[in-house]
Amino acid sequence: MLLRLLGVDTRNGGSPTLYASDRDTYVVLGWEVPERNSRHIEIPHRLLSYLERGTCLGTLLRDTGHGTFFLEGEPLTDPAALNTIGAPAGERSIEVPIGKEVRPDDATTHR
Repeated sequence: MLLRLLGVDTRNGGSPTLYASDRDTYVVLGWEVPERNSRHIEIPHRLLSYLERGTCLGTLLRDTGHGTFFLEGEPLTDPAALNTIGAPAGERSIEVPIGKEVRPDDATTHR
Protein backbone atom coordinates (compact mmCIF):
# COMPACT_ATOMS: atom_id res chain seq x y z
CA MET A 1 0.00 0.00 0.00
CA LEU A 2 1.32 3.42 -0.95
CA LEU A 3 0.36 6.41 1.19
CA ARG A 4 0.22 10.11 0.38
CA LEU A 5 0.30 12.49 3.34
CA LEU A 6 -2.65 14.89 3.35
CA GLY A 7 -2.28 16.57 6.73
CA VAL A 8 -1.30 16.41 10.38
CA ASP A 9 -2.93 17.97 13.45
CA THR A 10 -0.12 17.83 15.99
CA ARG A 11 -0.35 19.18 19.51
CA ASN A 12 1.60 18.12 22.62
CA GLY A 13 3.52 15.42 20.75
CA GLY A 14 0.41 13.72 19.37
CA SER A 15 0.10 12.96 15.71
CA PRO A 16 -3.40 12.50 14.32
CA THR A 17 -2.69 12.25 10.60
CA LEU A 18 -4.65 11.77 7.39
CA TYR A 19 -3.34 9.89 4.34
CA ALA A 20 -4.78 8.89 0.97
CA SER A 21 -3.88 5.38 -0.16
CA ASP A 22 -3.39 3.87 -3.59
CA ARG A 23 -6.44 1.69 -2.81
CA ASP A 24 -8.87 4.63 -3.01
CA THR A 25 -9.19 4.77 0.76
CA TYR A 26 -8.22 7.15 3.52
CA VAL A 27 -5.86 5.95 6.22
CA VAL A 28 -6.41 7.79 9.48
CA LEU A 29 -4.00 7.77 12.42
CA GLY A 30 -5.75 8.70 15.65
CA TRP A 31 -5.88 8.08 19.36
CA GLU A 32 -6.81 4.64 20.64
CA VAL A 33 -10.14 4.47 22.44
CA PRO A 34 -9.52 2.06 25.36
CA GLU A 35 -13.18 1.26 25.98
CA ARG A 36 -13.69 0.32 22.29
CA ASN A 37 -12.16 -2.30 19.99
CA SER A 38 -9.24 -1.96 17.57
CA ARG A 39 -11.56 -0.71 14.82
CA HIS A 40 -12.20 2.61 16.64
CA ILE A 41 -10.08 5.73 16.97
CA GLU A 42 -10.61 9.34 18.04
CA ILE A 43 -9.49 12.29 15.91
CA PRO A 44 -9.69 16.08 16.23
CA HIS A 45 -12.33 17.88 14.18
CA ARG A 46 -9.59 19.91 12.48
CA LEU A 47 -8.12 16.83 10.80
CA LEU A 48 -11.12 16.79 8.44
CA SER A 49 -9.88 20.03 6.86
CA TYR A 50 -7.27 17.91 5.00
CA LEU A 51 -9.82 15.77 3.14
CA GLU A 52 -9.57 16.03 -0.63
CA ARG A 53 -12.10 18.42 -2.14
CA GLY A 54 -15.48 16.83 -2.83
CA THR A 55 -14.81 13.82 -0.60
CA CYS A 56 -15.57 12.71 2.93
CA LEU A 57 -14.65 9.89 5.25
CA GLY A 58 -16.87 6.98 4.23
CA THR A 59 -17.71 6.09 7.83
CA LEU A 60 -19.96 7.39 10.56
CA LEU A 61 -18.40 10.09 12.76
CA ARG A 62 -19.64 10.41 16.34
CA ASP A 63 -19.03 13.81 17.88
CA THR A 64 -17.62 13.56 21.41
CA GLY A 65 -18.76 17.06 22.33
CA HIS A 66 -15.21 18.23 23.05
CA GLY A 67 -13.68 18.89 19.63
CA THR A 68 -13.11 15.32 18.52
CA PHE A 69 -14.87 12.52 16.68
CA PHE A 70 -14.96 8.77 17.21
CA LEU A 71 -14.79 6.81 13.96
CA GLU A 72 -14.56 3.19 12.92
CA GLY A 73 -12.68 1.44 10.12
CA GLU A 74 -10.55 -1.54 9.23
CA PRO A 75 -7.38 -1.79 11.35
CA LEU A 76 -4.36 -1.13 9.15
CA THR A 77 -2.27 -4.29 8.76
CA ASP A 78 -0.05 -3.56 5.74
CA PRO A 79 3.55 -3.77 7.07
CA ALA A 80 4.98 -1.15 4.69
CA ALA A 81 2.20 1.34 5.47
CA LEU A 82 2.54 0.74 9.22
CA ASN A 83 6.28 1.35 8.92
CA THR A 84 5.68 4.59 6.99
CA ILE A 85 3.24 5.84 9.63
CA GLY A 86 5.23 4.77 12.70
CA ALA A 87 2.32 5.25 15.12
CA PRO A 88 3.39 6.34 18.60
CA ALA A 89 2.13 4.51 21.70
CA GLY A 90 -1.55 5.16 22.33
CA GLU A 91 -2.36 5.72 18.65
CA ARG A 92 -3.49 3.42 15.84
CA SER A 93 -4.34 3.60 12.15
CA ILE A 94 -7.51 2.55 10.43
CA GLU A 95 -8.53 2.44 6.77
CA VAL A 96 -11.87 3.88 5.66
CA PRO A 97 -13.54 4.26 2.26
CA ILE A 98 -13.33 7.58 0.46
CA GLY A 99 -16.87 8.89 0.31
CA LYS A 100 -18.34 11.47 -2.03
CA GLU A 101 -19.47 14.70 -0.41
CA VAL A 102 -23.18 15.22 -1.06
CA ARG A 103 -24.53 18.60 -0.01
CA PRO A 104 -28.23 19.47 0.10
CA ASP A 105 -27.44 23.01 -1.11
CA ASP A 106 -25.61 21.82 -4.26
CA ALA A 107 -27.83 21.11 -7.26
CA THR A 108 -25.03 19.10 -8.93
CA THR A 109 -25.05 16.38 -6.26
CA HIS A 110 -27.87 13.98 -5.56
CA ARG A 111 -28.63 11.86 -2.51
